[in-house]
Amino acid sequence: RSDGYIVTNNHVVEGATNLQVQLFDESRFDAEVVGTDPQSDLAVIKIDASDLPSVSFGNSDELRVGQWVMAFGSPLSPQLSNTVTAGIISALGRIQQQGPAVQNYIQTDAAINPGNSGGPLVNLRGQLIGINTAIYTRTGGYQGIGFSIPVDIVRNVTDQLIESGSVRRARLGVEFTAATESLI
Repeated sequence: RSDGYIVTNNHVVEGATNLQVQLFDESRFDAEVVGTDPQSDLAVIKIDASDLPSVSFGNSDELRVGQWVMAFGSPLSPQLSNTVTAGIISALGRIQQQGPAVQNYIQTDAAINPGNSGGPLVNLRGQLIGINTAIYTRTGGYQGIGFSIPVDIVRNVTDQLIESGSVRRARLGVEFTAATESLI
């Protein structure tokens, strides 16, 4: 947001004792963690600045397989900071269970490498549609399968983190597992 709140991945800031944010104009700010949510792998940090450029939020319900997207980040090393890659949405609703949480990811073939975590996935109107969070790889590098947290989840979690520093969820008490051959 223009008032200094920044969304990133929990795994980017987890365990950090000192955080510093460098903007595109190379200005640097100390940052503090506002709140983290390990279940969604999202975190909000804050810098003491105002009138910052910000990105508008898109709508997860408008996403379509085959839609062009761009992924921003700083992959692999400081020398490769501020990169953008283009691709398409390869799939929606990619489900992954992480402990008690079930994630519903956007799958994209836009290059997401280690270091792109926490960066935005945007549509061609420049609207945030996801936060880059994971890759599927056998080598540790880009192999055409990246995952982003959909913007509607980002909005819900970050609003709660900014408001109260934590996330509240309803719990039904039901778990799921893959069906075995004997159940089919």
